[in-house]
Amino acid sequence: MTGIRRIVANLAVDDPAADAPFWTGLLGLETPMDMGWVVNHRSGTSQVQLISRDATAPEDSRVSVEVDDVDAVHEQAVAAGYEIVHPLTDEPWGVRRFFVRTPQGVVVNVLAHP
Repeated sequence: MTGIRRIVANLAVDDPAADAPFWTGLLGLETPMDMGWVVNHRSGTSQVQLISRDATAPEDSRVSVEVDDVDAVHEQAVAAGYEIVHPLTDEPWGVRRFFVRTPQGVVVNVLAHP
């Protein structure tokens, strides 16, 4: 088992920038990442991501889980027979990730920052 660094809810929205005043103004969160299609807002260890459409995956995830060893988790997911929705990929924005579907159909983005 690999260590979990953080878990972040991924909220589906049409325009991530349109909600910025709510998250940063009303709730006072910072915006450490804004890639247009995905925007991360946080305060300390609390985070939320707004996603309009994933840039490289065939479908959107509902939660992101950052782990210490994404390759080991991927290997465990494949061995357990879980559906891999997006293959293990080194993304251009600096993460290594894959998407896996839970038994109830939730798509999870499992990632690591190499």
